[in-house]
Amino acid sequence: MPTLILVRHGRSTANTAGVLAGRTPGVSLDERGAAQAAALPGRLSGIALAAAVSSPLQRCRETLQPLLDARPDLVSHTEDRISECDYGEWSGRKLAELSDEPLMKVVQQHPSAAAFPGGESMRSMQARAVEAVREWNARIEAEHGDDATYVMCSHGDIIKAIVADALGMHLDLFQRIHADPCSVTAIRYTRLRPFLLRLGDTGDLASLAPREQALGADAAGDTTTDAAVGGGAGAP
Repeated sequence: MPTLILVRHGRSTANTAGVLAGRTPGVSLDERGAAQAAALPGRLSGIALAAAVSSPLQRCRETLQPLLDARPDLVSHTEDRISECDYGEWSGRKLAELSDEPLMKVVQQHPSAAAFPGGESMRSMQARAVEAVREWNARIEAEHGDDATYVMCSHGDIIKAIVADALGMHLDLFQRIHADPCSVTAIRYTRLRPFLLRLGDTGDLASLAPREQALGADAAGDTTTDAAVGGGAGAP
């Protein structure tokens, strides 16, 4: 099955202001975020990409735009199910203010029981995001083969929830995962289990490019061994 490269959007104006943006329209990349996005094509230059998938929110589309400009043949898609968590009445509020809300402790310690007033639950957020990834995996494999790699630009809590699912972790543990702005998280999916190849990586990504088929008979017994696969953070 394909390899998924998850990119968190670059640093946004809401990140800088300490605001829980959620789905608030008009939240763009700040100067640092734009620079991070501009560096993304170089970081991914050694990796053939079958498709690019983005959250519909502006900060994700802005993050992927330099990559799309550098690769005019790369087909891009918008996927609503990897949009930011719907924080409801919390959207647009200062994080410092939200820290005193009783619900915040639940979000941090027992997120599977957390539902935002006027918004969605964290369980629903994870379910829709994981469903989207599984469906895109099947689509990419059918259209491009099981060795294909594709990129998906989303948000901190969404990426953490997808990683938790890939690792077989309960959602209540997902706050232990961290992904910086414009960091890369890579998951290689196989028929039996996923492998987490990168988590919140902000450096060189050349080793994610497919390796030459030079393992020979030594690898014949198991193509999903460690040797074969290589070695919001939303505010709440």
